[in-house]
Amino acid sequence: MYYGFDVGGTKIEFGAFNEKLERLATERVPTPGDDYTKLVDTLAGLVDKYDAKFETKGKVGLGLPGMEDAEDATVLTVNVPAAKGKPLRADLESRIGRTVKIENDANCFALSEAWDEQLKDEPCVMGLILGTGFGGGIIHDGKAYSGRNHVAGEVGHTRLPIDAWFHLGDNAPLLDCGCGKKGCLDSYLSGRGFELLYAHYFGEQKKAIDIITAYTQGDAQATVHVERFMELLAICFANIFTAYDPDVVALGGGLSNFELIYEEMPKRVPKYLLSVAKCPKIIKAKHGDSGGVRGAAFLNIQ
Repeated sequence: MYYGFDVGGTKIEFGAFNEKLERLATERVPTPGDDYTKLVDTLAGLVDKYDAKFETKGKVGLGLPGMEDAEDATVLTVNVPAAKGKPLRADLESRIGRTVKIENDANCFALSEAWDEQLKDEPCVMGLILGTGFGGGIIHDGKAYSGRNHVAGEVGHTRLPIDAWFHLGDNAPLLDCGCGKKGCLDSYLSGRGFELLYAHYFGEQKKAIDIITAYTQGDAQATVHVERFMELLAICFANIFTAYDPDVVALGGGLSNFELIYEEMPKRVPKYLLSVAKCPKIIKAKHGDSGGVRGAAFLNIQ
């Protein structure tokens, strides 16, 4: 039995999967935001509960918005303050008496997609999340690749490429990022960035869904904004694809539901790639919000 946890800022989602990767159990509980002991107790309690239910010791995988320090295995995370700077994996292993795998939630999302029947034979699958933030994960030959410092695929904290900066024009905003730096893709390509750019250029606060609705209705400002954003997305995607050269890219997060992205990227990206390169296949994630739990559970599958 494979257990997966998707630990978010407000909720923890648990899933139990059998050897056929069929989901047999689901449970959601609030994330203990500032109480580390309670966080470990909550995770261990769910493991104990489903061990008893299924009469087994499930293999545990944990996905969270952050990563482990490569040297001391403490957690770097902003959205789960209780875990920040704590040896979460080691403490949970001690409580439940077994090995725990831990990965960035974007890698778990990508792994969930890569293990789907449709993509399982693809050598390299990249997952990109256009949600509250912008991030990514890389799967090579069915395994998450996180790199020496566990930051591989953290494309949200690379900076705007120079051609993207020129594209945004003389009035381009230099946006702050939660990591403490400026100009990170996380602040531009996310759903939040979509809204920030609209507010910057038009002096009006609007939700992404309202901007997209206005665009579909022919609104002039929304049309200018969407055109600017699509070209920005293509430029940044092309830089990412040049660095990682994936076979398939699966998009997740709220903004990934904007169908125009799938029409426009194959047309816009190629002009920013090397002459020998082709744009990878870009698809909408199949498993949506459940991808993090699935991917976390699959961390233990060889």
